[in-house]
Amino acid sequence: MPTDDRETMRARLIAARQALPDRLERAVQLQAALRAWLVGRQETAIGAYWPIKGEFDPLPALFRWSEGGEGRRIGLPVVDRESRSLRFHVWYPGCPTELDAYDIPKPKGTEVFEPQMVLLPCVGYGPGGVRLGYGGGFYDRTVAALQPRPYTVGLCYSNGFLPMLRAGADELALDALLTDDGLGWQRE
Repeated sequence: MPTDDRETMRARLIAARQALPDRLERAVQLQAALRAWLVGRQETAIGAYWPIKGEFDPLPALFRWSEGGEGRRIGLPVVDRESRSLRFHVWYPGCPTELDAYDIPKPKGTEVFEPQMVLLPCVGYGPGGVRLGYGGGFYDRTVAALQPRPYTVGLCYSNGFLPMLRAGADELALDALLTDDGLGWQRE
């Protein structure tokens, strides 16, 4: 799919997401889906994201998850400008933060760790775990470089489904996708 078509899709999907009249209800449903899905998972280190542009906020569900077991850690991304990838720093409610180069809050002065699972924001999604992000490739480069590769979970409202979306050459397929409708896809 040509780059300008993806840019047009991104702009349209972001505007539609921000204009959702029932976004709060969808967020509540996706919080419930994420919390229920995390119950059966064995990972103890999860990288997430700070929500922007009407994205789903996974942090309340993750905080509840972190209370359920000793040693569970949540991380938020910090951009590494040289590698154009992300490092995950420990985050907790009330954690000191500062704005990064994109004006997104990031943890300040907390430990770096490698997540076993990464929750990725999706602008849109397609069949088979294809994710449409913002186009910078930060998550794709980060996940590709981490060894062992973390389990990747896309989070998106169900209105972001694009049936004709196919992965680009450098884009990694997700291992699972959760929406306000529940588990939308999971690798077997």
